[in-house]
Amino acid sequence: MRWWISIGVACLAGALAGGDVASVVAAPRTQPAQQLSEKEASVDVELILAVDVSYSMDLDELAIQREGYAQALSSREFLQALKNGVHGRIAVTYFEWAASSDQKIIIPWRLIDGPESADAVAAEIMKTPIRRASRTSISGAIYFAMPLFDENPYRGLRRVIDISGDGPNNNGPSPVTIARDEAVNKGITINGLPIMVKEPSYSTMDIENLDLYYKDCVTGGHGSFVVTIKSRDEFKEAIRTKLLMEVAGRAPPPRIVPVADGADKEPRVSCTIGEKIWQDRWGR
Repeated sequence: MRWWISIGVACLAGALAGGDVASVVAAPRTQPAQQLSEKEASVDVELILAVDVSYSMDLDELAIQREGYAQALSSREFLQALKNGVHGRIAVTYFEWAASSDQKIIIPWRLIDGPESADAVAAEIMKTPIRRASRTSISGAIYFAMPLFDENPYRGLRRVIDISGDGPNNNGPSPVTIARDEAVNKGITINGLPIMVKEPSYSTMDIENLDLYYKDCVTGGHGSFVVTIKSRDEFKEAIRTKLLMEVAGRAPPPRIVPVADGADKEPRVSCTIGEKIWQDRWGR
């Protein structure tokens, strides 16, 4: 079951922070954790934060996005959710992406097990210079993210790729569903944070219903969900809500209506719409 959430109902932060962790099993791995004992290597979730820095994101949005992740990681609610976990710790890595060949790791794998380590990761995110780059390759981000789990010295009960972006895939392996399905088949969950702050325009290649595109074409795996941002004021709360849900390992409360996977149904937005728009405008 996947879940589709509007930030308008994102007031569940407190409930998630204080809730029980879902029943989970350890994710399969292709190689064992290195140089750590089983106890030292065990974490509740291996979380990859994959953040869009394409030119369609303006500098103000990029700054708010960075600040949103930093504040969420050091928030009281996040630390409470962390404490409530089976192991009380997670492993996180943070990278920025644009074109299929453009991914930059900002934070290599780090252990977060309390306020001190959370503040250190947040500070590291904030001190890195903001950058922008061309094209949008969600598929490239997924393919870049998958091997990172094998390089991680920590072993999580769950493996999650958290993708934020403001446009559809228009570069790299196509369609994006192939990359998504490969990740899901490896036991990885992909969650989405579609950013729909600006009105769709010719220059930025934004599309209407980006939330549906993320739901039908990008996200997948056990318990996957989408949190939508539709105004600049929602950035920080949306990011915090999303991280709380990922750390707590829980589905949203019952008042949020689940959306059926619909594997046998046609996507409501074409999963190759970004590539088609790029081809129509530039012929390549």
